Amino acid sequence: METPRKLDIDTLVRDVHEDWRNFVAAEVNDHVLRVSVLRRDFHWHVHTKSDEVFYVVQGTLCVDFEDLTEELRPGQMIMVPKGVRHRTRGAQAEGGTVALCFEAADNDVLGDDPALGAAASAP
Repeated sequence: METPRKLDIDTLVRDVHEDWRNFVAAEVNDHVLRVSVLRRDFHWHVHTKSDEVFYVVQGTLCVDFEDLTEELRPGQMIMVPKGVRHRTRGAQAEGGTVALCFEAADNDVLGDDPALGAAASAP
């Protein structure tokens, strides 16, 4: 049996200086909790294997859909169903955006970023 461990999001992101960084903070059964630090836009993409949930910790997170943009502030969250094309945009001011993302560990990313090719695992 694993020992419970406390995570401090502020400590995890303190030394992140890139304009985009996404990393696994915890594994929960067959899902992961990712911490995402955004100071720029992420590309348009879709996930075919799993829904994903974003919860904003700091800053503002805009989630663009084909016909709608949702703006989230700290304490707000949104569930993006699998198969729905979207992109996230972080705050370039305010020190950036910090959000938690909960999704299946094997979730895929199919999108407009040429570096991803036809399909790639989430970074």
